[in-house]
Amino acid sequence: MNQPKLLDQVRNLIRTKHYSIRTEETYVGWIKRFIMFHGKRHPKDMGNKEISAFLTHLAVDRKVAAATQNQAFNALLFLYRNVLQMEFGQLENVERAKKPRRLPVVFTKEEIKRIIDQIDGYKWIMAQLMYGAGLRVMECVRLRVKDVDFGYRHILVRDGKGQKDRVTMLPEIVSGPLKLHLEKVKSVHERDLKGGSGVQSPGDMLWR
Repeated sequence: MNQPKLLDQVRNLIRTKHYSIRTEETYVGWIKRFIMFHGKRHPKDMGNKEISAFLTHLAVDRKVAAATQNQAFNALLFLYRNVLQMEFGQLENVERAKKPRRLPVVFTKEEIKRIIDQIDGYKWIMAQLMYGAGLRVMECVRLRVKDVDFGYRHILVRDGKGQKDRVTMLPEIVSGPLKLHLEKVKSVHERDLKGGSGVQSPGDMLWR
């Protein structure tokens, strides 16, 4: 039986560990760049020297931010430690990316309101949940009907950052519109069943 290709091995292990789809895309992207940077050599034939050269290239030539360089390092660490089962020691002569000396841009409440007011439908509900309940994008997308408790006015976020569950508030402003949205989802589901479309139950899907 043929062994899966390297990047498929990376994807399979990331999914086994229940990392987010964004982490998967990010790690695979950095591993691809690392391989291309070194002329398509297989990572198992490379080590500290090549990793250091790539990370230095990112800082010196690409002038990436420190967070971006760390992201690339974490992707390569995952590749070597978890996929290839190879340890690399202390990296030497790596030029560190400089942290920006800029203050973060933070929207005021009025600016956020103007942005959300440009959205309608279920996307308005999603925007309100991300802003009012502090949900990350993929946490919001993956919400299920049973994760919303209107009685206690809270939302159960499953498998969030760090693969941990947590409870957050259900903003009052979104409670009514969300109930109407769920009624529409239920109506569409019942219509699909009567039509014999074979559509899977949306019990685990908040957005359709």
